[in-house]
Amino acid sequence: MSEGWNDALRMRPGSPPTSGKQKRMAEDGKDDSVATDDDSDLTAADGSLNNTMVEEGSTLLRRMEICVAEAEKRSGKNAVSMQETFTVYLIETRPMDAVAEGRNPAPDSLWRRYSEFELLRNYLIVTYPYIVVPPLPEKRAEFVWHKLSADNMDPDFVERRRVGLENFLLRVASHPVLSNDKILYHFLTEEHGWKEVVYETGFQAKADSRLRALSATFRVRNPDKRFMEMKHYSDELQSHTSQLLRARARVADRLYGVYKVHGNYGRVFSEWSAIEKEMGDGLQSAGHHMDAYAASIDDILEEEEHYADQLKEYLSYAEALRAVCRKHELAQFELEMASQDLISKKQQREELATGIVRTFSFKGMTNKLFGQEAPEQREAKLKLLEELITEGEETVKEKTVECEEHVERAWVDMQRFKEQKDKDLREALINYAVMQISMCKKGIQVWSNAKECFLKM
Repeated sequence: MSEGWNDALRMRPGSPPTSGKQKRMAEDGKDDSVATDDDSDLTAADGSLNNTMVEEGSTLLRRMEICVAEAEKRSGKNAVSMQETFTVYLIETRPMDAVAEGRNPAPDSLWRRYSEFELLRNYLIVTYPYIVVPPLPEKRAEFVWHKLSADNMDPDFVERRRVGLENFLLRVASHPVLSNDKILYHFLTEEHGWKEVVYETGFQAKADSRLRALSATFRVRNPDKRFMEMKHYSDELQSHTSQLLRARARVADRLYGVYKVHGNYGRVFSEWSAIEKEMGDGLQSAGHHMDAYAASIDDILEEEEHYADQLKEYLSYAEALRAVCRKHELAQFELEMASQDLISKKQQREELATGIVRTFSFKGMTNKLFGQEAPEQREAKLKLLEELITEGEETVKEKTVECEEHVERAWVDMQRFKEQKDKDLREALINYAVMQISMCKKGIQVWSNAKECFLKM
């Protein structure tokens, strides 16, 4: 078995299943990975049905083991023929039926760059605008305590990003809708030609421009109140998570200093022991305990970074949640504009048919000055208006259905996300508290040992 699979067995609180035990829990319906009949209907109703591999009641994670086994630094030329250094990640997959049958075949593997993970996520966001798409780990380190390297090539950072990329794939592969997308399957199994398949979907042409979405935000009149509340909640979630991460970074800096200062105790006790006969052994032993205590903070804070990464994930999830709300605003705005245009066309038809202009217009003034249009001209305009009104009614129907479907699907996925968030953050915060308690107990033990050393003097 590859070392990557052994690495994948490490439990990461707040993450989708990465061990055999956790995956079995997923199969038993103890997490969000199990698709319901309603979820399957959502998949079938999606406009991109050709991009899905629908297997009712199933997710990809139940059919395939997925692991980002390792990271490797490479060098090569970029698009403008300049030399660059980058990191690639080894994805290993293996069918679950082979594992269930007791066979242990070697996993299929391929290498992917971070930019390819970004392309996959961008495709999923555009193709499934009603889904809160899982975020990627940060590209560059943020909210770190000052002694930790912010270099994106730092081995510790690359390792944490490897864990984050695996977490992303497991979340997508356990999602009742996203997991059945063919492009995702190609990403995991086809090393070459994958990008061409993605671009052939034309997803980039469907992407909403930021300016268009911003315009809809300020101009939409009757958005769904639930989505407005959810958007406000996502802003608050991001704000509180950011504050928590900043506070944690400040505490880590202070804690690092406190621990390292204990090294001064060790130095003083060791130097003092050299001039004492009766007390020498006790002082030297106490000094050793203090040195060990001072050195332990590096490992503690590196472990703490993994808990911080889980909070950072939900910092990014807040933006994913807002993206779904913005899509609703845009769909509602387009519906309102189509409805307003239809009302305007019907009013023009009424005015043309009766000859009574209800609102002030330049056309009304010219009619008063130069007389009414000839009957033939009026009939031609009425016919054209009838055609435009028919088209407008169809457009309003389509926009209404689109808006209602987005609201229905998005609300279902938002509730799924809320359950996942509550569970993940609860586990992450509890485990963070347990780690802090353990750290304090180690401090008590160090001073208890020092006390024993002093008592023996």
